[in-house]
Amino acid sequence: MKEMSVKLGIVVLVGIIFLSMNYYQVKEEVIQGKKEEAVKVAVTIDDNVNYVDLDDYLLGVVAGEMPANFELEALKAQVVASRTFVYNRNLSVDNTVNSQVYLSEDEMKKNWGDKYNEYHQKISEAIKETNNEVMKYNNEYISALFFSSSNGYTENVEDYFESSPLPYLRSVDSHWDLTIDPKNTRQTTFTKQELKEKFNCQDLNFNIIAYKKSGRVATLNVDGKNYSGRQVREILGLSSSCFTIEYVNNNYVFTTKGSGHGVGMSQYGAQGMALEGSDYKEILNHYYTGIEIVNN
Repeated sequence: MKEMSVKLGIVVLVGIIFLSMNYYQVKEEVIQGKKEEAVKVAVTIDDNVNYVDLDDYLLGVVAGEMPANFELEALKAQVVASRTFVYNRNLSVDNTVNSQVYLSEDEMKKNWGDKYNEYHQKISEAIKETNNEVMKYNNEYISALFFSSSNGYTENVEDYFESSPLPYLRSVDSHWDLTIDPKNTRQTTFTKQELKEKFNCQDLNFNIIAYKKSGRVATLNVDGKNYSGRQVREILGLSSSCFTIEYVNNNYVFTTKGSGHGVGMSQYGAQGMALEGSDYKEILNHYYTGIEIVNN
């Protein structure tokens, strides 16, 4: 009888220990879940601040920034870049190209139509499979800039923005863009009068004085005044600062290659690499020099 009582006591004790361990495990999972749910992004839309769960924000951002029919590995690279981008900005962004374009659920449904469920699931998978992953350099979140497509090379950050050189935003090969992007080469036509008004000048004497190593225009002289390639792009609304100028039938034709500022990850380049079999970490390490991909 005594032996049976001892055995029963041991069984009860083991049961209590098991239940205690299970309780603390569940409690820890709940706590961790609450921590993840607590991460909110402050998104300014039309001067109103909206607080959005991080994963929901990433879904809307990738939907707004990258074609959803891209390869999963390209989408995963975009997710990590976008997650890093928002952490670098202390979880506070706006809903413009100055930060990251963010689509609401209704906008996604409108854009994707009958592909909504497929694309929603695909991007959600990319977010889940890269859960909490960010890019750092010297243990700090990088400024994970990205753009649509290049002229075959990305740009050093200081060669486009008014910025000090950054070791992870260097010019790298991105030859995929030239064949993957169906609109890599674009043409925009202006009359003489239109250009005189845009540059506020009396005479149109165009002279490209200098190019950057990436092939983009460094300096354009218009009627004796110098403009950077970026300034010309913004004044004329060009797709990129890689352009040539031709005078055809009394009009000026600007032919551009690529789309965007050219700094950081090329999205069409990411797609090209993914199609060749590269995974998202290989894509990110190619476009962001010397970074580490870590769990946040």
